[in-house]
Parts: sequence; C-alpha cells; structure tokens
Amino acid sequence: MSSRDVYEPVRREYSGIASRYDRRWRFYLEASIGETLRRIEVAPADLVLDVGCGTGLLLASLSRAAPRARLTGVDLSAEMLEVARRRLPPGVDLSRAMAECLPFEDAAFDVVVSTNVLHFVRRPAAALQEMRRVLRTSGRVVITDWCDDYLPCRVCDLLLRVFDRAHFRTYGSDRLRELLAEAGFTTFDVERYRIDWLWGLMTATACKDAAIGTAGSLPRGEP
Repeated sequence: MSSRDVYEPVRREYSGIASRYDRRWRFYLEASIGETLRRIEVAPADLVLDVGCGTGLLLASLSRAAPRARLTGVDLSAEMLEVARRRLPPGVDLSRAMAECLPFEDAAFDVVVSTNVLHFVRRPAAALQEMRRVLRTSGRVVITDWCDDYLPCRVCDLLLRVFDRAHFRTYGSDRLRELLAEAGFTTFDVERYRIDWLWGLMTATACKDAAIGTAGSLPRGEP
C-alpha cells in the first residue's frame, strides 16, 4: 500500500472537520500548544517549520511572538491548510506534505516543531529522521503528543486503534526516547505531564549535534 493510501483516512477525517476543528478541541489545543510554546525559543531571524501545522494555531502564536522569524507549515489536509492560510500572515509558507517526506533541503531550519501529530504518523522514526535532516547544526526540535504512560491515554489509544482508522499509535516516554535515538539524536529530553484528568502529554526537546540536556534523561514533572 502506498503512503498516499495509508494516509487517506487521516486526510479524509481532517478535511471533514477542518472548519470546526478549533472549536471542537479548543481546550486540548490551547493547553497542548501552550505547553509547546513554553519549551520553544525562537530568535528573531530563525527559520521555523511546523510539521502537521493543522489550522495554524501554533504558527499564529509564533508569528506574534517572533514577527521577524520566517515561518513554514506542512500538513496532509488541504482543507486544514485553507483555514491556516486565512489565519496567518501572508509571509508564512504553507504546503501539503507527509512528516516522513519533508519537501525541503538539508539543514534548512533552525527550529522544527510538531504538536499533536506523532500518534498519526505511520513511520515515526522516519519522520524524526526527516525533522533532524532539515535542521541546521545546533537546530532544535520540539515535539508534543499524547503519552500512554497515563492509563486514560492507553485506554483511548486502544479504543481508537479499533474505531478510528486515522489514528495509528500512542507512545510512552521511554519509547519516544528510543525513537529519538533511532533518528540520530544524541542529546534530548522527554518531559511528561497532565493537562487534565484525561489528557496526559509529553514534550520532547532535542538538539542536532549540540547539547541542550542529557540524552535519555528521566522525565520531569508529574509521574
């Protein structure tokens, strides 16, 4: 089966809910994006890529916080990108692409971010390798996603694997560390935390060939 066929359920689902996506998941989006923004440092001249940018909420926040940064977003859904285009300044570049096949040259970005996407990705190690490939030396990647270290997330993951073809798999913090190592990152940290009784999230921060933390360090925050 081709990559296009594999991701057709994701495209179909998010194309159908693009116009109401922000309203439907408002609390979850605001919380997860807020936690991601707390862990991003964007300099005025940085080039930033959002993998799975959706309706552009994270990019909109970054454009306000760092108006001189050059922002780029990719997503599978043309309809989600249409919503993002209406929200974002004209200088933000948007295109359709898979996380495992980013249409950019090597070392093109200073920062790569991805929020609420990893559990849809069919080849997560390949996606992380692509994020590392497009990073400049000392570039930073920040990834936030569900964390199945928490029982409610494990239950949701099992149910969604049965009933939602768009969903693929939720990972725990230890497995995310393994995936980062497989992708070639040697310096990274994974922090796990709750945003409410249901949603347990984790955020990975990693650096390409420069130190920002301890590789494979224990998670901080609530166990």
